[in-house]
Amino acid sequence: MKKLILDSELRSKLLDLTDSLELCDEDGKVLALVTPCANGSPTEPGPLSAEEFERIQLEPDFSTAEVLAYLEKL
Repeated sequence: MKKLILDSELRSKLLDLTDSLELCDEDGKVLALVTPCANGSPTEPGPLSAEEFERIQLEPDFSTAEVLAYLEKL
């Protein structure tokens, strides 16, 4: 992953990264979704609480084939 250092002017334009935001081109096409890191650490779960993060980690994973097979049964 590449790293981009933000100066204070750009950080201000990005609303100090206090909330998730979309980066768009001049036509309004979304180029990226940005979610700030909690406490400046990319290893923390961000906007999720620790309990929500743990719950999601414990949920089972399904392959695309499993999801499609399930949907075909509906």
